Amino acid sequence: MHMSDGLISTPVAAVAAVAAATLIAVAGSKVRKTSRTDLVPLTGVLGAFVFAAQMINFSIPGTGSSGHIIGGVLLAAFLGPWAAFLALSSVLIIQCLIFADGGLLALGCNILNMAAMSCLVAYPLIYRPLVARGASTARIMCASVIACTVALEMGACLVAVETKLSGVTALSTGRFLLLMTAIHLAIGIGEGLATGAVLGFVRRVKPSLLAPEPPVATVRRSAPMGAVAAFAVAAAVIAGGLSFAASQDPDGLEWSVERVAGTSELGNDAAAAVAAGRVQQATAAMPDYDNTLSGIIGAVLVMLTVWGVCSLLSRKRVAVKVKN
Repeated sequence: MHMSDGLISTPVAAVAAVAAATLIAVAGSKVRKTSRTDLVPLTGVLGAFVFAAQMINFSIPGTGSSGHIIGGVLLAAFLGPWAAFLALSSVLIIQCLIFADGGLLALGCNILNMAAMSCLVAYPLIYRPLVARGASTARIMCASVIACTVALEMGACLVAVETKLSGVTALSTGRFLLLMTAIHLAIGIGEGLATGAVLGFVRRVKPSLLAPEPPVATVRRSAPMGAVAAFAVAAAVIAGGLSFAASQDPDGLEWSVERVAGTSELGNDAAAAVAAGRVQQATAAMPDYDNTLSGIIGAVLVMLTVWGVCSLLSRKRVAVKVKN
């Protein structure tokens, strides 16, 4: 669902960027106030795990399209909505700057459509009310499918709305919206099943990791290094090997655009879009993941970024408590 700059006008991009930046600032404040220092390593490796998992596009039978998980509900089930939003936003930023995955001008839209809809809307409003502490594996699976599907559908609708408001393409809004919601319904169900499988397994082996909301730390706890190591290994395996088995079919957004416009490549001659393209070309060290080690490198970059940001925020919180 990564939008390209070809779909976005400068005013829409600016509004989305301000909204995304504001949410990131709020997330940083929330994490600084409520995050547990023992969960910082887990936050980093979970971000890397989601980055790696997003590289695996699975085919949608009978459509010629593919999809990949977003991972917001999964992250939020471990970390709470705000830390998850911060981690997933970091994934999207690194994908954009290093791998040219999603347009630079459209980055704010992508953060809203994927990170905000999954972490800040679908998780707290759908998943969390359905899953209480000690919920059964079946209940977790059902909640995961519903929440992920809702997140994908809301994101798909936002893509269509942002494209319509931008007015830089001749896409038929009604048909584009219909195709986007239809294909992302299937993708959402697929993500929900994968998310439910992971959360159900964790519930059996380490249910304490799935607290509805990480509480404010009152005592120093040790980091769950077993879980950290397990997710780190899983991220390495996926990024280093399984990603090569990903479907080569166009993703749901590209598929929808191609069905409406006859091509998935839409140009945007606006000065801001051209400038954003030049910046992205200059920063994208591995565009389109063209390096055999791009998965590993990206996962490491995400892990270091998220771990570093959360560590800094946690230290600030500790410093404030000591000062008070």
